[in-house]
Amino acid sequence: MLEHDNLHVQSRRNPEEIRRLHQIKPIVTVLEQRIALYDSIESLKELNKRDGQDEEIKEMVKEEAAIYLKRIKEIDGELESVLLEPKLTDGGILLEVTAGAGGQEAMLFARELFDLYKAYCEYKDWQVDVASIEKSDIGGIRKGSMLVAGYGAPEYMKVESGVHRVQRIPATEKGGRIHTSTVSVAVLPQATDIEINIADRDLNIETKRASGAGGQHVNTTDSAVRITHLPTGTVVECQEGRSQIKNREIAMQKLKTLLLQKQEEAQISKINKERKLQIGSSNRNEKIRTYNYPQDRVTEHREGGGTTHSLKTFMQGGEQLETLQESLLRHQQYQALMADINELINKNKTETAKS
Repeated sequence: MLEHDNLHVQSRRNPEEIRRLHQIKPIVTVLEQRIALYDSIESLKELNKRDGQDEEIKEMVKEEAAIYLKRIKEIDGELESVLLEPKLTDGGILLEVTAGAGGQEAMLFARELFDLYKAYCEYKDWQVDVASIEKSDIGGIRKGSMLVAGYGAPEYMKVESGVHRVQRIPATEKGGRIHTSTVSVAVLPQATDIEINIADRDLNIETKRASGAGGQHVNTTDSAVRITHLPTGTVVECQEGRSQIKNREIAMQKLKTLLLQKQEEAQISKINKERKLQIGSSNRNEKIRTYNYPQDRVTEHREGGGTTHSLKTFMQGGEQLETLQESLLRHQQYQALMADINELINKNKTETAKS
């Protein structure tokens, strides 16, 4: 509240201060209502202590106090909702879906998961560009990547990183046995032009005809783009679009994202050499979610998740996935808030002990 007052009285504020003011204003508004309610309750207590009050006034005080207490519970609910509201940003990510254990069945599910995310991005009105797809022989994918940009995309999609497990009877299974396969999802922050500067002399750009199905267009147009970053040897390709210019833009954005990841990995390695941390992949070795087809349910294994029924609807990439992600984000916000509170308590204890 002190921070809000200080920012509010400033005649001129920079963009960061304006953002912060808008961020904390809803919290302060609820806190002010809460304080006003407590003041009203204290006034009632003082009124109730006075001698000579008749029973009618005492009953009125009791009824009014009950109304205030009920409102405080409502206010506390509103305060919790405001505090746990996910902090969203307008940005972009590179999402990669890779088939894991399970052979062709894992590749088929990788395709379904890739389609799920593409549909979800359209549901959220985010911009989505397919960067690359490595298809398998029977319609699945070994690996697919897409660039996603929009309000909330970095935060919502970050919770998808990790190992996704599917349990179902494959179409090729004659004995009716349930197979378990895995698909890995990685979510990397997209680089901005400010974060990554790439000199033209460091690039080798090649164009070629796209390979695979696609009719006459594929066979006659050099739309596929392959870019090699010479200093690092990083290679990216894009042949999903029909426009060479568009494919080049997508390939460049993917290259920038991968180079940003390499930079961040190098920085972290310096800080902590013993732990080979990798940005955006802390959950890859954990099964974060299970898609159980025989029981028609999706089980989120992380705290704040739960079980969602109607798997077919979930795989359409709409409201059910959004609700699950919001629940996970709110739980993350709760954990961060409790960590801040505990830190403040310990700090106060230390200062009290010193004094």
